Amino acid sequence: MEAAGSEAPTGPPPPPVRIVERLADKLGSSAHASAVFGTAVERGDVTVIPVAKARWGFGGGGGRPLAKAGEAPAERPPRSEGEGSGGGGGVAVAPVGFIEVRDDGARFRRVVDEQAIVALTALALVGLAIAWRIVVGVNR
Repeated sequence: MEAAGSEAPTGPPPPPVRIVERLADKLGSSAHASAVFGTAVERGDVTVIPVAKARWGFGGGGGRPLAKAGEAPAERPPRSEGEGSGGGGGVAVAPVGFIEVRDDGARFRRVVDEQAIVALTALALVGLAIAWRIVVGVNR
């Protein structure tokens, strides 16, 4: 229930809100099972269903200069300097494996990402080298 004398805002929402709503609508419309499970492929007695990992994200912003001392927000000009808004969003989909369906059952098979393994190995080696230098430096 609203307090006496207060009025609910009327009219369209401010631009940053509209931007975020549009982004959410567009990204949400792509959030369905077909983004994660691909079309089944049948070859002989085997059916393969591709599986992916999907991530969605979005954000928005806005701005307006602070009111001067004693100035009510309604007294500001509608297009004063410093106003702004923005937004962005994205979807990332990466394969993770496939489901293999045969007469005797179904099995998930993970796809190995060689680039990720090489990157993690290199990172681990760099970490070991740094740790070694710290230990050797402390013992001098």
